[in-house]
Amino acid sequence: MPPQRSAGTEPEAEHPMYAGQYLLESQLGSGGMGVVHLARSASGLRLAVKVVHAEYSQDPEFRGRFRQEVAAARRVSGAFTAPVVDADPEAEHPWMATLFIPGPTLAEHVKRNGALGPAPLRHLMAGLAEGLRDIHRVGVVHRDLKPSNVLLADDGPKVIDFGISRPADSELRTETGKLIGTPPFMAPEQFRSPRQVGPAADVFALGSVIVHAATGSGPFTSDSPYLVAYQVVHDDPDLTGVPEELSDLVARCLAKEPEDRPTADELMTALKSVSASYDTQAFIPGQRVAGERAARSGRDDRPGPVGAGSLAPVRARPLVPAPRHGPDPEPTHPRDRALPGDGGPERAGSGPAPAGVPQWRWRLPVAAAASVLAAVVIGVLALHGGPDAPGSGKGPGGRPSGTAFRPWALRLEARGADAAGLPQCTYTPHELYCVRPGVLAASVDPADGKVRWSRGDAHRGSPHSTVPPVLSGGLLQVLSGDGLRLEALDPATGATRWSHDIARYGGRVTQAGGVVLLTGPDGDVTALNASTGAKKWRHAVPGQPKPHFVAYGDGLAYSVTEAGTGTRVAAVDPATGSTRWQRRLDGSLSVAGAHDGVVWFTSTDGDQYTDAVVRYDSSARSVRRVALPVPLPSSQAVVRGDTVYLLGGSGALVAVDTRTATQLWRSETSVSMASAPVVAGRRLYLTASDGRLLSVDTTRGTLLGQTRPRLGDTRGSLIGAIPAPLAADGKIYSSAPDGSLFAVDGNRPAAW
Repeated sequence: MPPQRSAGTEPEAEHPMYAGQYLLESQLGSGGMGVVHLARSASGLRLAVKVVHAEYSQDPEFRGRFRQEVAAARRVSGAFTAPVVDADPEAEHPWMATLFIPGPTLAEHVKRNGALGPAPLRHLMAGLAEGLRDIHRVGVVHRDLKPSNVLLADDGPKVIDFGISRPADSELRTETGKLIGTPPFMAPEQFRSPRQVGPAADVFALGSVIVHAATGSGPFTSDSPYLVAYQVVHDDPDLTGVPEELSDLVARCLAKEPEDRPTADELMTALKSVSASYDTQAFIPGQRVAGERAARSGRDDRPGPVGAGSLAPVRARPLVPAPRHGPDPEPTHPRDRALPGDGGPERAGSGPAPAGVPQWRWRLPVAAAASVLAAVVIGVLALHGGPDAPGSGKGPGGRPSGTAFRPWALRLEARGADAAGLPQCTYTPHELYCVRPGVLAASVDPADGKVRWSRGDAHRGSPHSTVPPVLSGGLLQVLSGDGLRLEALDPATGATRWSHDIARYGGRVTQAGGVVLLTGPDGDVTALNASTGAKKWRHAVPGQPKPHFVAYGDGLAYSVTEAGTGTRVAAVDPATGSTRWQRRLDGSLSVAGAHDGVVWFTSTDGDQYTDAVVRYDSSARSVRRVALPVPLPSSQAVVRGDTVYLLGGSGALVAVDTRTATQLWRSETSVSMASAPVVAGRRLYLTASDGRLLSVDTTRGTLLGQTRPRLGDTRGSLIGAIPAPLAADGKIYSSAPDGSLFAVDGNRPAAW
């Protein structure tokens, strides 16, 4: 039975009155993905019911992730998790009901009352260890354990929100290039290999949660979420303030390598001296009575923020509102300056941040004290999404949750700069960073196209060639227009943190794993720390006389060089310069993509036609070559899973399954010059030389839609390489010869 809607013309009329047989009494929180309601069963049992927004109900991928969330929550049943009472992921508007448990979250408690003492800290750690043991025993990895996902109930801590958890046997996998979780509480492997995250990542998060509970701050802190991500991977944790009797155990939890961390069972053994009662009353003074009173009244009148994940800071309210006698106060106010993906305004009355804690951690809504399902973010969270990091309470682009996206277009400029040519951009959650000849760098709000900051470039160079910016080491790495300097900019302000003269390297600059790789004319490679600009190492790469590296986010840098009638391929660890593996393969090969230990190549014949796709598994040392029935001239390739999509210079688009060694389909696009293709979900996107953005169905190769042409003003002008479009959060960002940068809804290509 789908949720039933109320009648009327007020906004509340759009809220469902029932989910299945459960009456929805009041709203606990609302966000971009759905709404969490306080509900009652026919017997009077109080429940927390999550109902998905209509706009996501029709998305097959979203439904699949919601089914996964329901399945994960049902599999987990223990004293330290909340049971699922009922769910219908197949309803018109999918919903899930869990037992309602009053109590504040750990994030809320620490914010209001300060850090925990040694005794309650030991109780908390033992309770979380037992909760993780129950979760891991049924084959589930939570992947987003953090203070706002720990509910402090009467009978002990509860681990809540399985929106991005993954059963070990799930067929849904993290998409390449997407990171899941909240940086201060993510494990290093969640950044390095997000598709290979296991139970040890939850143990790392537990260590970070305990540090937060003990000190009011995490083991890795910075004003920039990007620097936090870098610190998690490379720096030692700061355990100052953690009780001595727990510091060694917490340090083991925060080991960089998963195999060096204890299991949840081992943690429980180490904490066996802790009382089995796990009484949280000692460290939530004054909270329980207020929570119960709020639950009985269907309201939450306690001071402080309400909501979690992408929940907006709203007050629980009845579905049928009382008559209004005046305008509601504005719940938020604009910020003077926002960090990339900043959570935005602080809720009135929430109080200041604790001293010494970066503001971006505390201007954020935290979990509703009355709801074990407060976080409504489902599926893939953005890099720094969630209530413990920037972006809380907002949808993509840092906009208020629920705000409808509208296509936009802009001309990227900078004060005093003579800008020309096509913009090139990189996407991070809640931020676009772009360059253009004449514009050294700019920060653009992906939700509405507003430029947050921009810097002109006195060394514009050629209007036909720019290099896309890269976010590495927590900084925005850009090249000057003349290609002679590398600038590392603060992503929040655009200010230069460090710069390096790269004139001698002839443009052979690659970013990989937080390291800048510079190949000199003598073939020696110099590696710089992307965060500081300091030199890490310098030496030649064996078997690679003059390496030109490419990287695909798997922690390695790849280089190829001719070797007679074959190609010698090297995989290099950018942190140390050591060669992980090297192999000679037949044919003239170029790297097309890499993930999970597998590298894909395109093979070129003597006439420079792509005649095959090659799949090399570095673990099994196996090679599979898939010949193309009809070779493609001047092809560009993109890899998604085991499928390689190739776009030829003649406009032919081909899909090749390298696991089954078959060509899936071939389509003629009539686009004779285009960008490299990109793939998101079941759609492929490319930009034509006339500025059209095209969308193609990846299962059949059929055209789904295209935008209008955006030709340049100068007739007969030459166009260099066309930047590939960016696909992120259901939106597509592209540039055109008229110099514009524009965004469209990727879910509706037929309406372009």
